[in-house]
Amino acid sequence: MKTTTQKIIIASLLAALVCVATMLIKVPSPLKGYINLGDCIVLLAGWILSPMYGFLAAGIGSALADLFSGYVIYAPVTFVIKGLMALVAYFGFKLAHKKIPQLPSRIVSSVLAEILMIAGYFVFEGLMYGFVPSAVNIPANAVQGAAGVILGILLIKLFEKNKIKL
Repeated sequence: MKTTTQKIIIASLLAALVCVATMLIKVPSPLKGYINLGDCIVLLAGWILSPMYGFLAAGIGSALADLFSGYVIYAPVTFVIKGLMALVAYFGFKLAHKKIPQLPSRIVSSVLAEILMIAGYFVFEGLMYGFVPSAVNIPANAVQGAAGVILGILLIKLFEKNKIKL
């Protein structure tokens, strides 16, 4: 059993990884946002941490990336959306894995988490800019989501293959 200190350290490291992965490659999207690779670490945090630590690692790391990148208006919403993505990844995997094998469970949970991300930013941007202009970002967010699913599954498989347990 890990101590609280160990859990905080692991969650902090994953938050830093989320931030770096989000900031490493940023492709501007049509409506003031950007496509990034942070979602794969958000999903990983959801799968390997407890719900609270996964939520915080994903939310804090992603919000910090927005703050450091000048997207301050997005930071609070990003904190909630990315934190909820980690929760969906965690609980989606736990529920699906009761009925289907591990890999399909990861796919289902990650796709659901990415759908939440796409819908969350659509609603937020719809309230800010209008829902018709906000729809322009749906394809860009879907590309980011697909990359997050693929890379997240590759990362968790790499962790499992090398018996990395956090």
